[in-house]
Amino acid sequence: MRGGRATGWVIGTLAAVLLTAGPAWAGPTAASGQAQARARAAAAALPGPVSCNTAAGSCWQPPLIATWQYQLQGSVNSSGQCIYPGTGFINTAVTGTSFATGQQVAPTVFDIDIYQDGKCYTPNNYGVLNSAAVNALHAQGDKVIGYIDAGTAETWRPDYPQYSSFNASCGGCLFGKPVGGFRDEFWLNINTSVSGTNPNTGQTETAQQFIIDELSARLDKAKSLGVDAIEFDNVDAYQNKTGLTISAATQEQFDATIANLAHSKGFRVGLKNDLGQAGDLQPYFDFAINEQCWQYNECNYPPPGLQAWPGTYGKAVFNVEYKLATSKFCPQANSASYNFNSILKNVNLYDVPYAPCR
Repeated sequence: MRGGRATGWVIGTLAAVLLTAGPAWAGPTAASGQAQARARAAAAALPGPVSCNTAAGSCWQPPLIATWQYQLQGSVNSSGQCIYPGTGFINTAVTGTSFATGQQVAPTVFDIDIYQDGKCYTPNNYGVLNSAAVNALHAQGDKVIGYIDAGTAETWRPDYPQYSSFNASCGGCLFGKPVGGFRDEFWLNINTSVSGTNPNTGQTETAQQFIIDELSARLDKAKSLGVDAIEFDNVDAYQNKTGLTISAATQEQFDATIANLAHSKGFRVGLKNDLGQAGDLQPYFDFAINEQCWQYNECNYPPPGLQAWPGTYGKAVFNVEYKLATSKFCPQANSASYNFNSILKNVNLYDVPYAPCR
């Protein structure tokens, strides 16, 4: 998904889901006791955390404090034509005015798609790994988080025909509804209760196992590219209108499993949004990437929320806001009580606008 969270996750909805699904944050009431019991049962079903495999990769850990950039689409000029072709259409020299100092600052951590933006080619070509950007960023001493969509199928991806083939083999069991605002992207069924045929092997396997196999192949692409860490997107299907039945417990199990998969291949991995499960999933993820928690008053909800990640666990939080003025969130983001790496961008996630809080 190129920019913007799938839905606004407001507190009232969050409370309703968690009382049903059961993460163990609720207060001392009979209902919350039952919720905590369900949370413990769900936690018992989770795989054990797997440490990052230093024999397979660098296991680079993002620093607690860093200026970051989030660019998932090719930079365009006023005519809509892609620019920066020499660096994979990524503006590797971008700077922004720091809210804290008023000075121009450059990011040291870039979160970019592992593929170049295919619309920048004629005809479109979405199958070009973005080695140009990664090499240029590494040459100037920057680190790269590679964006991989885990929970939805995007029709333009080079491996989409494999997803489509599996979906046909199981009578449409794999694809859910389109993601809100993204008609060419479909929620994926991460359950283990439905099965189909993996077109790569001819073997019958569950929908979840097929997705994990595809993500393993994508991680191998990311490794060949040389990215330093991984962002898995759309890992919060249980709280969206997917047209599928996905429980909170299944979501946690899936998210923990793919985090372990990334660790097995030598990557640190970031938890994208999914604030309702951030406490349970913290042991599996090495940093967090969040959209709009200040706008939706979620940065410490359910408590202690992401607020605990920097101070308690020593894990960086990379936050992007799309609609608030920097004056509305940067002071708190920069404070010692939060210590978030926050930026303001446009939801399209081009290179600019770019306004860092640090």
